[in-house]
Amino acid sequence: MTGAGFGWDRSFFYMNFLKKLLFFINYLYICQGNIKLFVMITWWNSLSSMMQVLWAITLSATLIFIIQTILTFLGVGGEGGVDADVSGDLDLGGADGSFDADPSMNLLTFRNFVNFCLGFGWTAVLMRDKIGSDFLLVLLAVIVGVALVAAVMWLFKWLSGMQQSGNINVHTAAIGCEGKVYLAIPGERKGEGKVQITINNAVREYDALCEGDSIPTGAPIKVIGVINEHTLLVEEITPTII
Repeated sequence: MTGAGFGWDRSFFYMNFLKKLLFFINYLYICQGNIKLFVMITWWNSLSSMMQVLWAITLSATLIFIIQTILTFLGVGGEGGVDADVSGDLDLGGADGSFDADPSMNLLTFRNFVNFCLGFGWTAVLMRDKIGSDFLLVLLAVIVGVALVAAVMWLFKWLSGMQQSGNINVHTAAIGCEGKVYLAIPGERKGEGKVQITINNAVREYDALCEGDSIPTGAPIKVIGVINEHTLLVEEITPTII
């Protein structure tokens, strides 16, 4: 056999060996993935119907919570901020990096629902082996879920109060500011609505009263007085027809 032929045979042998090695490695990788999948399926099928429901709630709430948190820190949302709740009750990161939130902190929001499921689910799955009674387990999980919602609402309310009271003298800064109605304002001071106004290049939200007719959501308004540090007296801006 010539030297050239021997060299070609050796190259062919190495290439064939490398192909088989890569095939074997890929086979092991697929087998490992199949084993993990098999273990997960076996674990899931070993759970009772109640635990399957609890794990489904827990994992879903955790995934949604992680997505919400990532979007919050990425600043995805409205005008330079984050509309972190589908109901629009929370806005992070205004034009000046401020924190603005709904002072009333609405209870029935998607974010609060996720927080409740998070506390409820993880408490239930972690305490399942320690509490024999299903009733006591569910009761404890509900209490933890409600407590988590209350803690998050209190935290947002506290941060909002710190921002609004620490940087702005509402009695002097708000008079004359213009904005829009966020929640319809009943007429003749019969109830409070909510408005969003711009102060120091930051959009802020306050409770609002009006003396005339009711003002609908989205209507432009002007601040004409301050009731207290959380409530303003406003009037609707009537467009000038030329």
